[in-house]
Amino acid sequence: MKQKVIISNNINSELAKAISECEHDRTFVLTDANTARTSWPVIEKHFSLKGAKLISIPASDTNKNLDSVTAVWRAIESGGGSRHSLLINLGGGMVTDLGGFAASTYKRGINFINIPTTLLAMVDASVGGKTGINFDGLKNEIGVFNNARFVILDTEFLKTLDTQNFVSGYAEMLKHGLISNEKMWSELVTFDIQKPDLKKLSRMVGDSVKVKEDIVSKDPFEMGLRKALNYGHTFGHAFESFSLKRTPILHGYAVAYGMICELYLSCMLTGFPTDKMRQTVTFIRDNYGRMDITCDDYEELITLMKHDKKNVNGIINFTLLGNIGDIRVNQTATEEQIKEALDFYREN
Repeated sequence: MKQKVIISNNINSELAKAISECEHDRTFVLTDANTARTSWPVIEKHFSLKGAKLISIPASDTNKNLDSVTAVWRAIESGGGSRHSLLINLGGGMVTDLGGFAASTYKRGINFINIPTTLLAMVDASVGGKTGINFDGLKNEIGVFNNARFVILDTEFLKTLDTQNFVSGYAEMLKHGLISNEKMWSELVTFDIQKPDLKKLSRMVGDSVKVKEDIVSKDPFEMGLRKALNYGHTFGHAFESFSLKRTPILHGYAVAYGMICELYLSCMLTGFPTDKMRQTVTFIRDNYGRMDITCDDYEELITLMKHDKKNVNGIINFTLLGNIGDIRVNQTATEEQIKEALDFYREN
């Protein structure tokens, strides 16, 4: 089922319409500890949520696990849920990923609506039908493809977001620009993300979501073109998993660092223009800083890359670029080239 994405100017009326179009005997709203405090008050008194049961789980990606999913299943069960119930996921990517998975597996699947409250969730996690949880220290290891019935995007929620989480989400927008067209990329690398214009951002979010929607509609189960959305993520997921055992970093920061490495490989292996690589790397460095790694960490990072779900027969698989919008999926690199990219990351 194709999901409907709504760019909202009035969250309450859009939510009422979405709920009315979903079969539901009971309505449950999933938040984490943060969005229960900051975002739930925005909608809780609306008439369409009268009688809805609130489910709240601990915040942060470290809680995107089987224990939290089990807690959601039990809360739906104890709240009288059935296969005709509705789950509304109100939160960032952790909530929409985990809530989507919980809804997709409870009674073999109930309807769910995503209301992302972070920029990352708006342009990435809540759109495209990927749901899942972390397992045994690996990102998104367990999950299913299943679309939300509706995704409601309202940039008003971003007013409650701290700068670090805002910047994290912007990395996925930057990725969408790199895999789309030069006009979009140019706007993204010149936008002031430290003092964002929310009105302009609302349009940019819509453009960014459209890039993902177009790709997903052509390749819903990641057989080919959808791998474009993994740009920056082979290195990025390795950085993220590596950080979980030390000082955890946000997903978007990991992807931004991953894009530095994959821009380097793109220059070296597929002819990406050096000047555009330099401009993008400068933007990332200015806004995302760096995660400290040493050459002693390379083997662990490469081992983590070998766990990536995009790999075939144990060969590390990359999405690279020949130019902005010139997507090259299923690319490989030698371990020596991967180490060179990590050298570049540390030195630039």
